[in-house]
Amino acid sequence: MSEQDSTTPAGSCDAVVVGAGIAGLYAVHRLRERGLTVRAFEAGSGPGGVWYWNRYPGARCDVESVDYSYSFSDELQQDWDWSEKYATQPEILRYLEHVADRFDLRRSFQFDTRVTSATLDEQALRWTVRTDRGEQVSARFLLTAVGPLSNANTPAFDGLDTFGGEVHHTATWPHEGVDFTGKRVGVIGTGSSGIQSIPLIAEQAERLFVFQRTANYSIPAGNTRLDDATRAAHKADYPERRRLSWESGGGSPHRTHPKKTLDVTARERDTAYEERWKLGGVLFSKTFPDQLTDLAANHTAREFWERKVRAVIDDPAIAELLVPNDHAMGAKRIVTDSGYYETYNRGNVELVNLKADPIVGMDATGVNTTGAHYELDAIVLATGFDAMTGSLDKLEIVGRGGQTLKDKWTAGPETYLGLGVDGFPNFFNVNGPGATGVLANMVLHSELHVDWIADAIAYLDDHGGDGIEAEPEAVAEWVDKCRTLAEKSLLNTANSWYLGANIPGRPRVFMPFAGGFSTYREIITGIAESGYKGFAIR
Repeated sequence: MSEQDSTTPAGSCDAVVVGAGIAGLYAVHRLRERGLTVRAFEAGSGPGGVWYWNRYPGARCDVESVDYSYSFSDELQQDWDWSEKYATQPEILRYLEHVADRFDLRRSFQFDTRVTSATLDEQALRWTVRTDRGEQVSARFLLTAVGPLSNANTPAFDGLDTFGGEVHHTATWPHEGVDFTGKRVGVIGTGSSGIQSIPLIAEQAERLFVFQRTANYSIPAGNTRLDDATRAAHKADYPERRRLSWESGGGSPHRTHPKKTLDVTARERDTAYEERWKLGGVLFSKTFPDQLTDLAANHTAREFWERKVRAVIDDPAIAELLVPNDHAMGAKRIVTDSGYYETYNRGNVELVNLKADPIVGMDATGVNTTGAHYELDAIVLATGFDAMTGSLDKLEIVGRGGQTLKDKWTAGPETYLGLGVDGFPNFFNVNGPGATGVLANMVLHSELHVDWIADAIAYLDDHGGDGIEAEPEAVAEWVDKCRTLAEKSLLNTANSWYLGANIPGRPRVFMPFAGGFSTYREIITGIAESGYKGFAIR
């Protein structure tokens, strides 16, 4: 089959890909490599996905740059030079733009175009995809690579629309940047984007008010510049580094301690924790293999973390507010920061405890809590995302019998392997519910998913099939497996976005597969090798 690009008139193609982030870019490359005709759509003006939109100050990856990169091309690995241990948003975006150009991916994308619906033709087993530009494309396969963290969550604050100053959401940050010099700024939210942006906003603002509802665990990144010798060592070690990453629980080459937390002495534990603390980042929460399954083990990590954090905060009363007391370490996504806790030692920063003094609304001049009014020139909404399913909900995906995916998932998302949904043949969602996804290195996870999908399509063609569809029984078994794994861990014990707890009305369902990246990889690879057991080939 001949390749097709975005200049081809609307009509038929083999596959439509929605999204130009890490997964979408690789999907276009991999499917074109197989000889499929591909049309791809992206709401942004260029590639990058979450790294195109999330341009807030301090935006940085929490996986080491050398690992947060594609593995499919050794030439790409050898040619690209990362400047820092943990890359910033601008550098990650440059990398993804480089990938798009190096592999000539832009010609398959239509940018500034949002897919509005996709409807199944049950007889032909094809998808009719419509866009906000009035276009209509017929495709045999539909791949949504819209990202699990891409639909910004803006809480319904009373009076927000009456505020007379600037309002910015960290997920839709102005591309030209924002200057807070001499301004009174309020940041609402202390998740990842809040914790990363607050230190830099504090350096500019005349006065910064941080409105915190729930304290979070954050680990210093220990970020460093990478010199030529370090980069050369990384490139020479890529085969082994990738092998270890593919065989790991989270998609990085670092291994947990060989023994359980309480099977070593207190001194050995502190030594292990100190080594991980110096390494920096979220890996601290995976120092020992049982930290997310044994509350007593988790508590030892929490105590170590608390000693470190309290030591850098001058005011014990402020430290008390910044130390979480409502969830285990790692039950919510841990944040990687650069000087976050030290920011509260600045004279121009004030922490507002929303548990004691909740926001009741906004007016023209600022934020009102139950006990005070805060006059502001700018409000930053660091309120996160409607995660995992929010972006899919915005698409009207209509399967068999006219049922929408949103309606099918009213009680929570139900998939088989995170890849198939019964009633929606030839539809694949990348990095979504039912997969390891957000609990792992998203670049390698994207490659895993896309390679599996491309191989499934090849299998279908080799066996003369028109469609591949998850069977209801397989979906039910997988949903139960995901639930059971979550219930055996501490991940299921916090009000996190993993369960949709940050969105009013969302059913409380733990959405990712909590069994680990390598285990998940083994399972879906085994399903493929079995001839796609649990899928109906039609």
